[in-house]
Amino acid sequence: MPLDAGQQAPELDLPTAGGGRLRLADLEGRPLVLYFYPKDDTSGCTREALDFAAAYPAFQAAGVEIVGVSRDSVQSHDRFKAKHELPFPLASDEAGEVVEAYGVWVEKSMYGRSYMGIDRSTFLIDGRGQIRKTWSKVKVPGHVDEVLAAAKDMQ
Repeated sequence: MPLDAGQQAPELDLPTAGGGRLRLADLEGRPLVLYFYPKDDTSGCTREALDFAAAYPAFQAAGVEIVGVSRDSVQSHDRFKAKHELPFPLASDEAGEVVEAYGVWVEKSMYGRSYMGIDRSTFLIDGRGQIRKTWSKVKVPGHVDEVLAAAKDMQ
């Protein structure tokens, strides 16, 4: 089950594209949009990343950081970020510990075959590390606008 509004966001410490690290504690005092997506450079994930990138200046103006997380490698994130000129960090959770902690690693089914994968999900986390809003089973069209409106309402 994914985490819900009102819960404390689990700590995370993940490598990011470009050789950095992302720690929730390092963002203390700053609201965060933490979005989980299945795979770099696939159609839905690319559209979602590009939508967040287009809205990034509005999120920044609202004082909100954006971070994308998938189980792809840092090298995959480096290519994806460079190819699409993404202005926000992409964190690599190859071990799957963070996707498990946030409850977004789920059983999925396609063409009658079951497999484990990331449920496209977004968490709006306030500056104290509390989850303010969650979106599960995200449909990409219109999602970023909805997250931005919620982030602005949080101020």
